[in-house]
Amino acid sequence: MDYAQISKHGTRDNNEDSIEVLETENGTLFVIADGLGGHGRGEVASALAVETFVLNFSDYIGEIEEYLPQAFLSAQSNIRDAQISQKASSEMKTTCAALLISDDICRIGHVGDTRVYVFNKNKIKIRTRDHSVPEMLVMSGEISERKIRSHPDRNRLLRTMGIEWESPQFEIAEDIQVSLSQAFLLCTDGFWELCNEKKMCVALKKSNSATEWLDLMTIEVEKNGINKDMDNYSAIAVILR
Repeated sequence: MDYAQISKHGTRDNNEDSIEVLETENGTLFVIADGLGGHGRGEVASALAVETFVLNFSDYIGEIEEYLPQAFLSAQSNIRDAQISQKASSEMKTTCAALLISDDICRIGHVGDTRVYVFNKNKIKIRTRDHSVPEMLVMSGEISERKIRSHPDRNRLLRTMGIEWESPQFEIAEDIQVSLSQAFLLCTDGFWELCNEKKMCVALKKSNSATEWLDLMTIEVEKNGINKDMDNYSAIAVILR
């Protein structure tokens, strides 16, 4: 397994994204979160989500297939508690995506529009579906997928951490069998909005390492972000050889 990570503030004053990678005897956890709300509150929410995932995984002794659902619920609870203590219920929210590789199984969970892509032989096989208005319009056939990036409601999310949940709002994908020539990309919307899927695949095909793959995609992000109000952008690239 080879991986690399990046997190930059773009043209914003501060970075409200949080990312972490943790290797334990239970496997390797990759987690990324994109805070919402501004005024530093989003930064607190994303950091708290990632911290919860990491702490829970560090000493996790339960059934490994139950880890991601429990981590999402714990992170949501911790964020809601922090909102109450800091009187910031309208500001402290975050998206979150996680990838857990344990033994020969990959497990993926997400909430919001922070994405996980699964590649096999340099082609995208799976993409998590955004919990957003444009994604809903794609699912209903009203717009094509390529129009998500330019849609006027691009930033309208339907699910996040930090809002009241009547039922769990995260989504857990079906288990994926580990295989050679597999790759994964976890990234916030500030990253994938400026690097489309074709460029991701081209960069992967050209790369001999996760660092090289991530560097090539970052060049694309920064090129397409010139003269734009660039959001924070963060990503974790993982390659299995």
